[in-house]
Amino acid sequence: MNYLTNAGVLLLQFAFGALVTLFVLRLLAEANRADFNNPICQFLYRFTNPVLRPLRKVLPPVRRVNTAALLIILALEGLKVVLIVALAGFAPAPLGVLVAAVAETLDFFLLTWIVLVFVWSIMSMLSTDRYHPVARLVSSLAEPLVRPLRGRLTIGGLDFSPTAVLLGLFLARILVAQPLSDWATRLLLGA
Repeated sequence: MNYLTNAGVLLLQFAFGALVTLFVLRLLAEANRADFNNPICQFLYRFTNPVLRPLRKVLPPVRRVNTAALLIILALEGLKVVLIVALAGFAPAPLGVLVAAVAETLDFFLLTWIVLVFVWSIMSMLSTDRYHPVARLVSSLAEPLVRPLRGRLTIGGLDFSPTAVLLGLFLARILVAQPLSDWATRLLLGA
């Protein structure tokens, strides 16, 4: 790829990453029943509702998972893949686009959880205001991942459950998301 193509790919990844982040946080906030009175949650709901409201009539939530948001995330990731492959000068294979969208979505969720658990663990070590909107949102999204291990991996007064969760998330990226992404690349390029 030439420099202009690389710049275009960077801009596409940034723009689609920002949009996907909003919908991922909305989906996670609903699934974890984050406080709706939180200003960040209100922003997420206000921004994503115009897109999700019509789709939710057709795709109702399954348990606490907003299927409409998940479909939008997959569609955005698929569109991003199509545009990046087109910028590179290839015609994308439909199955490759689908697998790549699933791989990108899975990787995005795993990376989001890594960031959330890392920020949550740093905030728990520092004396942060627990009532700050960011702290409340991060706690409500990261706590369910750490809660099953909490107190079970305590050594010398230190709780290593966030470390174990982070290790598991990194392993999932390496052992699940990356092979899926590699397979999608082979399908996209027709190899």
